[in-house]
Amino acid sequence: MTETTGKRMIGVDVGGTFTDVFFLDEAAGEARVAKVPTTRPDQSGGFLEGIRRETDDLSGVSAVIHGTTAGTNALLERKGARIGVITTEGLRDVLEMRRRDRPRTWGLRGEFEPVVPRDLRLEVPERTLADGTIRTAVDLDAVRAAAEHLRAAGCEAVAVLFANSYANPENEAKAVAALRETWPNPHVSCSSEILPEIREFERFSTTALNAYLQPEVSGYLNRLDGALREGGFGSEFMIVQSNGGVMGVETACQLPVRTALSGPAAGVIAAGYIAGEAGFPDVITGDMGGTSFDVSLIADGHSMLAPQTSIDFGMVVRTPMIEITTIGAGGGSIAWVDKGGLLNIGPESAGSTPGPVAYGQGNDRPTVTDANVVLGRIDPDNPIGGKLDRLDVDAAGRAIDIHVGDKLGLSTVQAAEAILRVANSRMAGAIRLVSIERGFDPKRFAFMPFGGGGALHTGAMLAEVGIGRAIVPRYPGVTSAIGCVIADMRQDFVQTINSTVDDLDTAALTRFMQDHVNTGTAMLEGTETRFEARETVFELDMAYVGQTHTVSVPIPVEVRNGKVHAPNAKQVAEAFDDAYNTAYGRLLPNGTRRVMNLRSAVIGKHPKFDLTTLAPSGGSVEDALKGSRRVHFGDDWHDTAIYDRLALPVGAEVAGPAILEQADTTVLIEPDLTGRVDAFGNTIITRKDSHG
Repeated sequence: MTETTGKRMIGVDVGGTFTDVFFLDEAAGEARVAKVPTTRPDQSGGFLEGIRRETDDLSGVSAVIHGTTAGTNALLERKGARIGVITTEGLRDVLEMRRRDRPRTWGLRGEFEPVVPRDLRLEVPERTLADGTIRTAVDLDAVRAAAEHLRAAGCEAVAVLFANSYANPENEAKAVAALRETWPNPHVSCSSEILPEIREFERFSTTALNAYLQPEVSGYLNRLDGALREGGFGSEFMIVQSNGGVMGVETACQLPVRTALSGPAAGVIAAGYIAGEAGFPDVITGDMGGTSFDVSLIADGHSMLAPQTSIDFGMVVRTPMIEITTIGAGGGSIAWVDKGGLLNIGPESAGSTPGPVAYGQGNDRPTVTDANVVLGRIDPDNPIGGKLDRLDVDAAGRAIDIHVGDKLGLSTVQAAEAILRVANSRMAGAIRLVSIERGFDPKRFAFMPFGGGGALHTGAMLAEVGIGRAIVPRYPGVTSAIGCVIADMRQDFVQTINSTVDDLDTAALTRFMQDHVNTGTAMLEGTETRFEARETVFELDMAYVGQTHTVSVPIPVEVRNGKVHAPNAKQVAEAFDDAYNTAYGRLLPNGTRRVMNLRSAVIGKHPKFDLTTLAPSGGSVEDALKGSRRVHFGDDWHDTAIYDRLALPVGAEVAGPAILEQADTTVLIEPDLTGRVDAFGNTIITRKDSHG
């Protein structure tokens, strides 16, 4: 990545079941993939094994980019570090009180255990008012005493959370400086550094979760970095952020909370680029791995960004991230019948260890993958991942009988079909959530399935949601790893302004923008990467006075020779009116406009590799035909042609029923569908009566 040509890059995405590796050698015009089981509890084992599948010499590699779920898993499984909090007197319970919500809206109980127990949340004298005035200077002796208490209690990291530090960080900065002089490691998180934004709980939660992740994530990334260096790697190791950009490993160790949706975000970035190049700027993605099904929507080539997410109840992370809806319906999701006789899928997953019953590694409860195996949709003699010689079809059938068929009075095949119908229904619901329920007509979108299992469910999604076509990428099982290689470098910033437009201090607004540009530019220039372009994006969170919810208002800002030329108050007001009218169809007469936050992004655009590198060269449909086998669709078995997908030439058309096999996934073309290979090696799937 240090040059725009001749790059050798490696993208690695660690999922719940498999670790996917994508090797790109642009000089040779080659791309290769590897897929190995994810190792638990330390994911670095699978990461390194996947790379070693293709190369032991990393000296010629220009970049390694990693999409990680280490932070996500640590939050979901509550396996972060033991941490402490130092906060303003009277605010030790903000993390526990949250927004006075409860896990079950209509329940009588609302228990919630924050990641920091109450005895490790310590108060110190200090107070900053909402206008930035310091009423009480911070007591540094109290800060040092609190730090000593937390160290003695075994805390590995500490978060400093002071009232109104977004308005004036002076007290917090002094406390953090004193802490960093004595704290035994770098794991000190400061709310005014991580989220200088109004809204106390969100700022406290994001900062505390950052501290909670720091020891785990930084240890993991440093182990990987060290192992790569030992293998001769001498260039940049970068991490994908939840916003779809990448950052250096040092930044990721400081701000691990920004990796909360790292892996899924990389997949969406790849999907958007691949679909756009193929002529589909509007696409709904469906990433089906072993544990989950992640859905996202890309409109006019742009991914949807959300300002925050809840990783789990009460664990709010406020940082820009690609909007992704996740459900527990992966290939390893377990099928079970409840006491009322209803068939359910997930959320519990067999993961990679022990994996589906067919893997023969000790699991005896059926999964979605087991249903596909029993119905002939997955070749038992060629399982993906390369670790197993054969799948145990009989064991999968017995598990389906015991846990589903016998309880519901269904045959093995009927029970397997029922498992897939329930799983498909849940996946279709997730697609409707990101499309129809948000005002997007799915008919104008293409569906892009990826992940190890996504392409097995393409036909069901087209039928249930009404999407007209699907585009299956060349390497669907490693799409997130490809996204790691495609992603741009990006740094996001936020600063609360909290002013009416009439009283807006445009000089202060310009200073904040300039500081964001300077910091982001320094980050870009501090890397070895060369960018084909740089981009700055500015938005304001705005609302009318009295409103709680804000609208994002893009504002025109010129940056010439690194110097920011911000808009005036009149231009800000006009931009708000345009955005508000677009969102709600009207303006409020005599309403007073208010600017809440400034959001900035500094982006270094990486040169994108030529996707024709992935396309097949030569070959014929006849040569790609491997044979046939009986596969169950709906109510009957069908003789189904089996093809080596990667051997199908550009322009090849395959009528269903057919199965296209490759090392990282299986593509299912149902009887009423047809597939066509485009110029990039993607398979475009449409209904037989359609020309779309």
